[in-house]
Amino acid sequence: MTGSSSLHWQDYHHSELNTAQLYAILALRSEVFVVEQTCVYQDIDGQDLAGENRHIVAWLDGKIAAYARILRFDDEVAIGRVIVAPSARGLKLGYQLMEQALAACQKHWPGARVAISAQAHLQGFYGRLGFVAYTEIYDEDGIAHVGMELR
Repeated sequence: MTGSSSLHWQDYHHSELNTAQLYAILALRSEVFVVEQTCVYQDIDGQDLAGENRHIVAWLDGKIAAYARILRFDDEVAIGRVIVAPSARGLKLGYQLMEQALAACQKHWPGARVAISAQAHLQGFYGRLGFVAYTEIYDEDGIAHVGMELR
């Protein structure tokens, strides 16, 4: 980042998102998960605007740079849709994003089990954050995944 760049993290309850912010999130998810990863699946799954679910967003100079969604289920939260925008890759935002997401989990649901459905090739990345596999590798929409939980 240059000295003129401004990175700002935000933890939104879905009711706090405006139309333009939600559009930016959905556009980024489509750009990367559907187009770049050539994975045809229903990204808009009815969970983005439900219950206590939250959205962690990094804004860089007014544009979305990183994003994760947190879904609340009883005594568990699931971090998903973890993404760094192509334009922001190389800025080391992946760890920062997960740290922000984990802080949000602790703030809003202390003591809840934290799980992720990780792309299998990222198991080492999540492992360095304290996640361990609790499932075998499985196929999700044509991509190898593994269930992991924070220990």
